[in-house]
Amino acid sequence: MREHRKPEALSRRQFVGGMAAIAIGAEALAAEPAPPPAKTFERKIKLGLIGPGGRGRWIANLFKQHGGYEIHGVADYFENVAKAAGKALGADEAKCFGGLSGYKRLLESGVEAVVIIDVPYFYPEQATAAVQAGVNVYMAKPVATDVPGTLAIDAAGKLATEKKLAFLVDYQLPLDPSNIEVATRVRDGAIGPIAHIISYGFTGMWGDPPKGKTIESRLRGGTWLSDIALGGDGVVAYDIHIIDGVQWLMGRRPVAACGFSRTCRPKPNGDRTDCLGVVFEYEDKVLWTHITQTLANESDAASLTASFYGMKATARLAYWGKCYVRGGDKHFVKDAGSVYDQGAIQNIADFYDSITKGLFGNPTVARAVDGTLTAILGREAAARRRYLTMDELLKENKKLEVDLIGLKA
Repeated sequence: MREHRKPEALSRRQFVGGMAAIAIGAEALAAEPAPPPAKTFERKIKLGLIGPGGRGRWIANLFKQHGGYEIHGVADYFENVAKAAGKALGADEAKCFGGLSGYKRLLESGVEAVVIIDVPYFYPEQATAAVQAGVNVYMAKPVATDVPGTLAIDAAGKLATEKKLAFLVDYQLPLDPSNIEVATRVRDGAIGPIAHIISYGFTGMWGDPPKGKTIESRLRGGTWLSDIALGGDGVVAYDIHIIDGVQWLMGRRPVAACGFSRTCRPKPNGDRTDCLGVVFEYEDKVLWTHITQTLANESDAASLTASFYGMKATARLAYWGKCYVRGGDKHFVKDAGSVYDQGAIQNIADFYDSITKGLFGNPTVARAVDGTLTAILGREAAARRRYLTMDELLKENKKLEVDLIGLKA
């Protein structure tokens, strides 16, 4: 969670997780990106890390490379993991905490900001506690796995603005110059009125070992991705990147969805689905078809892409590969840049500026909330195999429960 690679070569640990290796393959983490030119900062922000897994350690190093932060402490459910990461990152061992409530002790240790990047089920509780404690929040995605959690993030973001705190959700695609150029041209009418959209969220098989007596084993190695309550399911945990991209270009969320999903891997242990197809509908009747899978089948779909089919031309956003406007009088074709690492580097710089320059509008929160609600709407419509409106989903306000009995407090 470094160097640009094709999606089939990118590990889930590297891209979305926060724990150990999983997912798109068993490949090791890619090389760290080259550090930016040295810069002197008068103020060093005391930073806490919640979730020092694969991507957590990677992004913590990017914070260190920025130069305006110092790693003050670490929290992880597994105390030995927290202490090992703290040692590697230069944090005081006395400020490295384990257990479910370790993040609370981290918030009390003197941190000014936290990076939340462990298991999405816990994000709303952790982010809300951070804002209430007067701590700035830098957060991974998805921001939650259910509607109540997502709405809690919305409330936490608004509270952060009231308390003059920064709250940034780390999406990268909308910061890429090629994708920005495509979105700008589409908004300027390059493809004419949009008729429909097709997007893909294809990735490899995720780990799904047998369950133990408690869920402790599901909190390690990214296994949480196979439990819907913990990770949100594939359409939420992985596809959120391109769902956010569509939200960003369209500037609004859909009002309804219908679809189907299934679990087809042999002997599943977690309840995640393996493939899903959903059609979202916007208020103006624009249709958006989204297709996803988490299977090891050498798929040929262009993962994490979205194609916008207009009345006179076509455009594409991409996390990897070519972005374009094809046809019409605003033709443009260019590969997406190093979206993954450069987007994170830019977000880290923006987070520093927000804190030190008093920029507390926190614009990424509302879009992250809309994107997560859209992904949840798709998951629920497909699971129920029926037409479901966003209004119904919000009114239902269904909470996903996780059995925490037997875990270390």
